[in-house]
Amino acid sequence: MPAARGPSEGERRALLAEIGPLPLEGRAWPRWVVLLAWLVLALVVLRLVLTAAGPAGQAVSTAVKASLTLCVAGLAVLAGYMQVSVTRITEQGIEQSWLGRRAVQWHDITFAKFIPLIASKKLICFTTRGRPVTFQAGSRELEIAFARIALLYRRR
Repeated sequence: MPAARGPSEGERRALLAEIGPLPLEGRAWPRWVVLLAWLVLALVVLRLVLTAAGPAGQAVSTAVKASLTLCVAGLAVLAGYMQVSVTRITEQGIEQSWLGRRAVQWHDITFAKFIPLIASKKLICFTTRGRPVTFQAGSRELEIAFARIALLYRRR
């Protein structure tokens, strides 16, 4: 079976012209998802504080308290990154700020799949290195661009 090849340079240029003026930039996560993440985190913290203040909290070991505190701090970091994360489509490729920077160049993409989930619209880009890279779209413009990219980069 021959290796998958991406679209031609002309097809890529037509796609970028169709997407609109670049760079196209938007939130990686919808606002309601970010608000829900912070709300859930606040409820978890409230429940932990109420439990710790009661008689059941006195019986919990220090190691368990420390590990729960570490887990809550980790969830707070993830919620914070969800709030400030940005996805950007440029002439060079697609990038997203996250815990680490995610980026893929147009010429590295061999196949792309658009996944329209309820909480997050995702574009999974399969690269020449065989490693998939996932990007989230939190705005309507990015969702439309992701769908167009997936159509162009479908298996040939």
